[in-house]
Amino acid sequence: MNIETIKYGITGMTCDGCAKGIEKKFENKNGIVSKSVSYKNAAGEFQFDNSIITKSEITAIINSTGHYKVVDEITENNFENTNIENSKNDLSQGNYNYDLIIIGGGSAAFSAAIKTSELGRKAVIINDGLPIGGTCVNVGCVPSKILIRAAEQFHNMNNSNFESVKPNGGSLNFNNLIEQKTKIVKELRTKKYIDVVSDDENVTIIEGRGTIVDNNSVEVNGKMIRGENILIATGSATYIPNIQGLDSVNYYVNDTLYEINELPEHLIILGGRFIALENAQLFARLGSKVTVIQRSAKILPDEDADLSDYLTDLLKQEGIEVLTGTSINSIKEKEGKISVSLIETGVEKIVEGTHLFVATGRHGNTMNLVPENIGIETFGNGFIKTDESLQTSASGIYAAGDVLGKNMFVYTAAYEGALAAENAVDNLQKPRNYNPLPWVVFTDPQVAGVGLNEKQAEANGIDFETSRIDLKDIPRAIAAQDMRGFIKLLRNKNTDKLIGARILAPEGSELLMELSVAMKYGVTISELKNMLHPYLTLSEGIKLAAISFNKDVGKLSCCAV
Repeated sequence: MNIETIKYGITGMTCDGCAKGIEKKFENKNGIVSKSVSYKNAAGEFQFDNSIITKSEITAIINSTGHYKVVDEITENNFENTNIENSKNDLSQGNYNYDLIIIGGGSAAFSAAIKTSELGRKAVIINDGLPIGGTCVNVGCVPSKILIRAAEQFHNMNNSNFESVKPNGGSLNFNNLIEQKTKIVKELRTKKYIDVVSDDENVTIIEGRGTIVDNNSVEVNGKMIRGENILIATGSATYIPNIQGLDSVNYYVNDTLYEINELPEHLIILGGRFIALENAQLFARLGSKVTVIQRSAKILPDEDADLSDYLTDLLKQEGIEVLTGTSINSIKEKEGKISVSLIETGVEKIVEGTHLFVATGRHGNTMNLVPENIGIETFGNGFIKTDESLQTSASGIYAAGDVLGKNMFVYTAAYEGALAAENAVDNLQKPRNYNPLPWVVFTDPQVAGVGLNEKQAEANGIDFETSRIDLKDIPRAIAAQDMRGFIKLLRNKNTDKLIGARILAPEGSELLMELSVAMKYGVTISELKNMLHPYLTLSEGIKLAAISFNKDVGKLSCCAV
């Protein structure tokens, strides 16, 4: 044997799970003696027999993962990151000034850069980890919704709401589906991110890991970039809980799940909120056996029990095993099987599967980003504290997007990025305002909400009442023979104004904006029920729910007003 050791700088990793994913590529690879990949150090060390496998082959294996890329070979005399710069300016002297230095490359970052340019100022985006576009377009909203729609179509080919329509089934090529997903993601990344700023002389993009040096300086690729202000828009990644054995088994996170090249036989999911539930249903519909393991007593534990329980029942009807109120003792892997030892409502249980997906919350991507002496306050799992103008506790340094740890949606991140940029470059103190904030869980039926639920209204001491109409009483749902779910409205008794809504319905998210506009502009329930809603639309359910505050719509004609 002719053993050699090589250490590579690797970009694209956003969490420890990414590092494990790269290591997994080398399992049982002939010629590999050992491998160790570190997300923290953005590097991987490989011991190999160079008579069997070459450096270039090792590099090709890493690069084949899609998100990760070898950028240099680290030696004792090579301390600089040699990431490729994609820049419109010659930064070789490191003396160029920017009005805003943006660390991160997702929606908050791009929104901030575009706003800075619109204000006639210059911005630089410094991006590492995920490709340009960040979580949403690469490993979040876009790929998940592509797969959700594909899974829904496959499910509907095999299930009919009408007795007279006999489904004749369909076939699924999982590898082709993943390839199609990847193609669409690349197209959107180019059209909606890269092309948007490609001709903007006020926006520069640098590929590399940025580190804040002081309130006006960021180091990247061995060079110092200086600017009037800094925006941290580094996003978030999956929080990996401290569970015995988890660090020694192969698991997936949302960064890696959509690159899987085989349909899991049995997917075990840790978590019971948005990401966990969307993926549980999509993989179950594609043909996997799925088990959801949730620590809380219910899935979507922040929501009212009627919604959580109804959705749980619907998921179980599709064959998904939902375990709640659990405590995990340990996780093991043996002969390609994942074994989870847990206690469910006091009873010990073993769940065995072929694949493990971890969706147990998020942590802020702030590791090794800011020296302690800068004085940026953080909280929880590495999230950044800001004031209402999105400025951190360090003068001239702002934060936006998922790294704030709250309201982690792509549309709020974009809003925050633009607001932070405007406040920074124009020295303003405009406060953030999310009211009202609509949100969606893309299960089928979808869960959609805006404003307060019953638990939150009670906690706020509001004198309120609710109206709930089941889809079985909405003509559109009856005609479609899909009567899963309900619409629930909450109104303030004293003002007759809408204070919240929860919807569980097929395409229920499409009803949200009517309710959001009603809340924003103080439309009363009386006014809402007097508005004309087209017959045999799902939106008519909003009118019927408003009527239900005073009448039993089950006893009314279709022409009820």
